[in-house]
Amino acid sequence: MFVAPDPGLFRLRNSSRAVIGTGLAVAVAELAGLSLTASITGGLAALLALFTVTDATVRRQAATTALLPAVGFPVLALATSLHGAPLLRDAAFLAVVFCGVYARRWGPRGHALGIFAFMQFFVTQFLHAAPAQLPELYTAIGIALAASAAVRFLLWPIERRTPPAPAPPPLPGTGLARPTTRQAFQATAACAFALTVGQLLSEDRWYWAVGTAWWIFVNTASRGETLVRGFRRVVGTVTGIAAGLLIAVPLHGAAAPTAALVAVCVFGIFYTAAPSYSWMMFFVTVMAGLLYGLLGVLHPGLLLLRFEETALGALGAALAVTLVLPVTTHAANDAWIQRALHCVRAATAASLQRLAGDDEADPAPHAAELELLLGRVRMALAPLVHPLSPLRARKARARQVLALLDDCAREVRGLAAVAADPQASHDARLAAACWRVEAAVEALTGDGTPAAPQSRPTADAPALAHLHGLEHALAALADPLRTDPRSPLVGA
Repeated sequence: MFVAPDPGLFRLRNSSRAVIGTGLAVAVAELAGLSLTASITGGLAALLALFTVTDATVRRQAATTALLPAVGFPVLALATSLHGAPLLRDAAFLAVVFCGVYARRWGPRGHALGIFAFMQFFVTQFLHAAPAQLPELYTAIGIALAASAAVRFLLWPIERRTPPAPAPPPLPGTGLARPTTRQAFQATAACAFALTVGQLLSEDRWYWAVGTAWWIFVNTASRGETLVRGFRRVVGTVTGIAAGLLIAVPLHGAAAPTAALVAVCVFGIFYTAAPSYSWMMFFVTVMAGLLYGLLGVLHPGLLLLRFEETALGALGAALAVTLVLPVTTHAANDAWIQRALHCVRAATAASLQRLAGDDEADPAPHAAELELLLGRVRMALAPLVHPLSPLRARKARARQVLALLDDCAREVRGLAAVAADPQASHDARLAAACWRVEAAVEALTGDGTPAAPQSRPTADAPALAHLHGLEHALAALADPLRTDPRSPLVGA
């Protein structure tokens, strides 16, 4: 968490901005005379808007933020109106779960709207909001979204100076072959299990199990990724409960110190989300304990129940990804690795065209896309390289793949930098080297084996040196990627 790279201090600035945006939303709600329930609802809405809206451009971010009430308000009204009808409430909650996950096929906007809709139903259960409170809840959410938007787009427009990298599009497919469709059924099954068993454990706090199952499926694409995330969520929750016993319980809901610690938790959630899911869940759990303290219902038994419901939700997610339309880890790995390799080929071709004098050709976007794809490869391989994985041979091969793909990314960045130099000249040997790289990629993504790389070029040909490095890395990838298919890179 502390040593993870933070280029341009983006995580630090984004986390600080989240504290300001969330704090402003709560402060305005309090000044407007809204109830504590409404203020908490507004604070969570601001946090979600700042956390989930990740479109590639500022204009699209603003549009997605403006659309949040369109899904949040109807769900909030539905959830508050069904308190007295448990069966209908449960069916509606599961319908929101399915639609929220299914919407991820439409990219970052669908992802954000789906999460916001789910969380409005969840928050209603958390705060036991009633229909009579709807007007002030709507007011609080409107204030929160306006406050967070003002901070994000006017006061501290980080993305205008540092545009966020576009997320790689999801893996393709149609019907049940599409990962988002399968995940919608999986998440619904997991939440149905969590809802049913969670209510047997507690008729009042069952929603924690459902929330756990839901969030485990966020930003995962395969069975292995989901299982690892479930494990990390339980670890973060256990450590957060321990901290809550030491921090939140003794405060007895004191307003000033609780508000200060909630601000620390908001910062921690944003700052640790990318490098460590366990740490993020630690701060989420501590914040939940602090909010329960404000509501006057916090006690050690409630924190123990929080752990039990979390364990049930994680179990539901594990059963769902294992039994319901499973997306194997090996299949996800193979798909993301192939996309990364095709990106290497595209960057190489664009570099050759640029060096040949085509000013329209630009390898830089391909180099940036490759970095994003490697992030998805690391997520896909996370189950195998996890410290608790017993598959030592496969772990070593997975680490070898990651190291070699990192080598490819480094050579692609170097090649793009050389191609961008207006003084760089076209070397007749470059075309042949690029063709060899393209042939190596074709072999790795097909059924062939890359040819042995040629001898290292002289130092006076930097572009050729980067291409030579790519040849070596691609040739070395043949061994871990061409191992006996009965022993896949990551066990299915």
